[in-house]
Amino acid sequence: MGTGFSIATALAVAPLGIDSCLSLVDDSLIEQVRASLCRRFGRPFEAIPRKSEDSRARRITAYLDLLHELVEEKLEEIRRQPFFQTNDKERYFRLLPDASPLRQAWERLLEQKDQPGCQERQAELCAAMTAGSIDVNIMAKLDRPNVDEAGQVLPAEFGDALSALRGFANSRLQSAVVVSAGLNKRLYKYMAQFRDFYREAEGQARKRIIVKVSDFRSALAQGKILAGLGLEVFEYRVESGLNCGGHAFGAGGRLLSGLLAEFRDRRDQLANDLRPMVEAFHKALGQEDSLPADTCRSRLTVQGGLGVHGEAARLHKDYGVDATGWGSPFLLVPEATLLDEETRGQLARAGVDDFYLSDASPLGIPFNNLRGSSSEAWGRERAERGRPGSPCPKGHLAANTEYGTEPICTASAAFQRRKLEELGPGAGMDAVLVKACICDHLGNGALMELSESDRKLPVAVCPGPNLVWFNRNYALDEMVDHIYGRITLTPEDRPHHLAAELVMSVDFFERQMRRDDGSEACRRTLDEMRRNLEQEMAGLELLALSPCQPGENLASIPPVLVNQGERLASLAEEWSALRAAAAVVG
Repeated sequence: MGTGFSIATALAVAPLGIDSCLSLVDDSLIEQVRASLCRRFGRPFEAIPRKSEDSRARRITAYLDLLHELVEEKLEEIRRQPFFQTNDKERYFRLLPDASPLRQAWERLLEQKDQPGCQERQAELCAAMTAGSIDVNIMAKLDRPNVDEAGQVLPAEFGDALSALRGFANSRLQSAVVVSAGLNKRLYKYMAQFRDFYREAEGQARKRIIVKVSDFRSALAQGKILAGLGLEVFEYRVESGLNCGGHAFGAGGRLLSGLLAEFRDRRDQLANDLRPMVEAFHKALGQEDSLPADTCRSRLTVQGGLGVHGEAARLHKDYGVDATGWGSPFLLVPEATLLDEETRGQLARAGVDDFYLSDASPLGIPFNNLRGSSSEAWGRERAERGRPGSPCPKGHLAANTEYGTEPICTASAAFQRRKLEELGPGAGMDAVLVKACICDHLGNGALMELSESDRKLPVAVCPGPNLVWFNRNYALDEMVDHIYGRITLTPEDRPHHLAAELVMSVDFFERQMRRDDGSEACRRTLDEMRRNLEQEMAGLELLALSPCQPGENLASIPPVLVNQGERLASLAEEWSALRAAAAVVG
């Protein structure tokens, strides 16, 4: 969801019992939003200067504590509202899934109004109302070292990732940190310094650990690192590598259906392998008797490209998934996300070709993008005026050391001017100029929506391709009802998300094939990708023969399998011919 879109989502949804997640990448944006919310809600605000001691962690803690306070106050206000009226209390229960025991208890209460015991049941329901979890996301590999006012490099714990973790750990939140975008052993080791990540006497941790993973092997490897420190993974979150928002990963030709099947078949192995490691850690401390029976029994969740309730039901039924995540559609829910009106309108009007996989990210990772965004126009205009690149006001993605020991960002003016001078006019310029200042532009839509800027700012947005099937602004209640299958907002002929993912995966194979550098490593990568795709398609063929879940368009999968199977074979044949021709020339 980028850095800004969900930064204040918790204020809207957590008092209604809905979980959300916000990014901790941009502490400058977090500080600006904190100031805005303090003004809106009449709270005192004391700025935390960027160059002050431990400012990044302190800014994050202050903002998270503010969210916690505002959400708890709103929830308490809702608890005090009467039953049997149209108000936020009625909305709280109505938004729950139909199968929720709490919703069912509320429905029984409505049928028993004025009957004996009604007041006691109302009190029980009020006590059972809880806020949605205010989770945070840390991109593990974004761990830029920071410097003090004198320009001296600070110790590792003041780097971006560890500072963000400390900011969350010191907050009053009882929620989860989602660790994404790679493995950072130093970050995991640092977690062990905070008691909140370990279970308390009653059996729960105040701060839970969610690891976003690309496959089972990654889950097991990261789980072992944490288990060796006595830490448990509360949840493994699997994401479609390509059918998602933000940065995209080809996953070596693996598809979501195959990845989840492996988790289903080997899920017990996670607990069986990790529990002895956690027990050994606590035994060394004389605490083994305090471990509950569910030690290392992690939840499994999935996100990426889901569009209808039936697709989510398929993942629950066939793969034992505990929950599903929905992100991009909420970009069209003004109540839930912060985005300027112009960009939201562009998203609603966008067609299939307007959502594309770009090279805009300075990290060198494919990035889901919106064609024609104001960020794109801003970059093009600067290049035309002979001033390519961004001033790089924040530097969170500064990682290139091509022109010196101090890392700079490939979207920055400092890098692009040097690179363009080096290349000269002509070839290679587009590859330089395509890089966008996403660590700044992804937050600008939030600032404009909050009226924190009196001028138009360039806005980048990173929606998943599935957003093409949503074409207007929606109320929060509408989107929730759509997710739970109570209404349908998308057309019946919308392709199944697994069919769409297959097309994207073959697209990605072609993309990588066109960029083949002739090396043996590239040959092995493409060979593995092709073999995996062929194997995954065989599994999809079997899935397509199973009974449909309500609203699930399984019929869209077989024709896509035929078409993409033929296309993959043709691409593989073309690639072999290109390789052979290159070998002859060489």
